[in-house]
Amino acid sequence: MKSFDAIVIGAGQAGPFLAARMVEKGMKVALIERKFLGGTCVNAGCMPTKTLVASARAAHVARNSAAYGVNIPGEIAIDMKVVRARAETVTMNARNGLIGWFAGMDGMTVISGHARFEDPKTVSVNGETLTAPRIFLNVGARPVIPDLPGINDIDYLTSTSIIHLDRLPRHLAVIGGSYIGLEFAQMYRRFGAEVSIIEHGPKLASREDEDISDAIADVLRSEGIDIHTGASDIAFAKSSDGITVATDSARIDASHVLIATGRKPNTDDLGLEAAGVITDKHGYITVDDRLATNVDGIWALGDCNGRGAFTHTSYNDFEIAAANLLDGDDRKVSSRILAYALYIDPPLGRVGMTEKQARASGCKIMISTRPMSRVGRANERGETKGFMKVIADAETKKILGAAILGIEGDEVIHGIIDAMNAGTTYPALQWSVPIHPTVSELIPTLLGDLKPV
Repeated sequence: MKSFDAIVIGAGQAGPFLAARMVEKGMKVALIERKFLGGTCVNAGCMPTKTLVASARAAHVARNSAAYGVNIPGEIAIDMKVVRARAETVTMNARNGLIGWFAGMDGMTVISGHARFEDPKTVSVNGETLTAPRIFLNVGARPVIPDLPGINDIDYLTSTSIIHLDRLPRHLAVIGGSYIGLEFAQMYRRFGAEVSIIEHGPKLASREDEDISDAIADVLRSEGIDIHTGASDIAFAKSSDGITVATDSARIDASHVLIATGRKPNTDDLGLEAAGVITDKHGYITVDDRLATNVDGIWALGDCNGRGAFTHTSYNDFEIAAANLLDGDDRKVSSRILAYALYIDPPLGRVGMTEKQARASGCKIMISTRPMSRVGRANERGETKGFMKVIADAETKKILGAAILGIEGDEVIHGIIDAMNAGTTYPALQWSVPIHPTVSELIPTLLGDLKPV
């Protein structure tokens, strides 16, 4: 049996950085990863997909260049092999960077293999047994495949496998109208494929307010994407030239099907029962406000704990654990203000409460909206789709939440994220003097238009 000061299972966006901090403190750490260093973000999520989004935007800009007085003769052609290779290069550069970083770190033992608990302090991997007083789980999540009629009879794609496509689908049917599905839908439409989105629920991006969801749908429809919401009785069958996707109200002749109906944690084969670690009904590991499980000496970080499904929340889990265990701090998950983005174009930047949540909170709220068509930078760039929205507490003057669906919305939202984290009231933020011409310069104006509801 090999002994360590700590064992980290999973090399996503929390575990490796925590392992590095512990090594800096002179600890002996084992980092176990069954597949690739970097987790979903580096290998099948943010980095490759946003690289693909960038290629798709380049194609979109080229096709619409005449409106800017730039004439490109001939048809805009897409070389999917180059598109795929570019995304793979970005992934490999990041993955190899991690490999090199760990290789030069005394005290770090990186093990490639599948770890399972033998007891609360012991795990087995590759026929060896390892023990440590502290064990951290950062095992991530994977796509959910729903049990739909005919699904096992077709060759479907997931968010992991689709990034390796090196040819353009004739017609891509996206099953699921949430964030992952929407990004791939617009991306492949811009590459030149016909695209249909099939969503069981009544609207796209169901987490968002109805006005945001409607605006997202308008953006996608304006680019020729076919949207079917409220779809039931979804079924699949092979056809002579592809796949038939049938619902209660539509029949789609697709060449490829992307299943984008959510993700589930990679916790079902870790032997958690041997350690006594509790999970909820969905398989997420139950943790307290400091990310500790019900078993002393075991923590769960990142997607597998159900407390955030983003790279940045996973990294913040590392920050919380490191601050509490190594720096004598007392950080809590509940102190985190949730923010995220949807990377369609234009992007959606979101922070805090939705309008629906704010109304349900019992607070006396104020709301302000502004269409992007009334933002100078958006008009100058010729990208006026979407709108800005902010919600505030009428009594405390604190900002409760915001949504910016529009050009650079994923960057502009950070002004509000920072203000909320600093506890800045909206009247104070109104007195900032932003740079002109930017999208962010409209934040004080947006706040000045807040009205009680």
